[in-house]
Amino acid sequence: MIGIKILAGIVIWLSFWSLIPRDEWWFRGADFPRLQILAVGFFTLIVLIFWQAPWDLIREIVLLGLIAALAYQLKMVLPYTFVWKKQVAQVRPEQLDVNRQISMIVSNVLTPNTQYHLLIEQITKHKPDLVLTLETDQIWQNALSTIESDYPYRVPIPLDNLYGMHLYSKLKLIDIDVKFILSEEIPSIHCTVILPSGQPVSLYCLHPKPPSPTEAKDSTLRDAELLIVGDQIKDRDESCIVMGDLNDVAWSRTTRLFQRISGLLDPRVGRKYVNTFHANYWFLRWSLDHVFHSNDFALVKMERLPFIGSDHFPIHVILQTGKVFEKIQEELEQTDADEQEAQQAIQEGIEKAEKEEKMVTDEIAKDYK
Repeated sequence: MIGIKILAGIVIWLSFWSLIPRDEWWFRGADFPRLQILAVGFFTLIVLIFWQAPWDLIREIVLLGLIAALAYQLKMVLPYTFVWKKQVAQVRPEQLDVNRQISMIVSNVLTPNTQYHLLIEQITKHKPDLVLTLETDQIWQNALSTIESDYPYRVPIPLDNLYGMHLYSKLKLIDIDVKFILSEEIPSIHCTVILPSGQPVSLYCLHPKPPSPTEAKDSTLRDAELLIVGDQIKDRDESCIVMGDLNDVAWSRTTRLFQRISGLLDPRVGRKYVNTFHANYWFLRWSLDHVFHSNDFALVKMERLPFIGSDHFPIHVILQTGKVFEKIQEELEQTDADEQEAQQAIQEGIEKAEKEEKMVTDEIAKDYK
């Protein structure tokens, strides 16, 4: 019984730990394994209730705390199941119009991964309009040259720092801008893609640095980069798609704030989890790869693709735009508190980026002397 009480205490602690408004990775990390915490919590709850031992005050307190923790975890993850109202409409068969559709594959390939053929097989099979690869270096670029004949529009950014990025498109790309929003090490692609119907769609491809012991000590720059893009989108009355490995889960405080600030929708809400990481451990998976879109898009298809040798699964999404969808799908409402929180996070990110840039400059000057 002592072991169960301790396990329940861990579940309670982890459940409410992420409510602390701090950016350090050891706080933000609690956002990720909510499904795992929920599973352990339900197991603990059952054992705690049916354990054949006399009830005492500690057991009763632990039970109440555990119920509260599980209720909170359910509140966070249930929107990504079929029991919730769909945020994005499903395109009905009679509504299908390939000229107003856009299909995409998003894949974090894992730079050391050499099983190039597995991703190429998926691209060949699904024939998406767009392919966004993340963590791609020059070796990956060379390997993917076999698909270039089908993708005449390309934005290659081969890097050896795990933040390389390549965009391949069958559809015309214009206004291409490779930006390094808060770090000279981390690129993002901003452009406009032209649908077969002639409609322009603003496209943002992102891969911010995650909060972790080996990457960034806190989530300040990741959060700021995402919110800077969201802040840009909210002032534009245009079709828009944001996609990439955001190194954040769909249910996190920052991702939900990004949605409210940008007004973009998540096709997973009311449907299912699309847990893309970690591909090698079925019991440790959550959603790191995302596709968000404006409310004039509805969903044709969304699926997680098979293993390609990476620690991420690719995702395949097909969307269709139309005024009819815009009329039935409402943007998420932004409050004054949301705006204030977003602007504060953006300012903190800019200040941190400037501070880190100055430190690097000072180090270079010191070495030069």
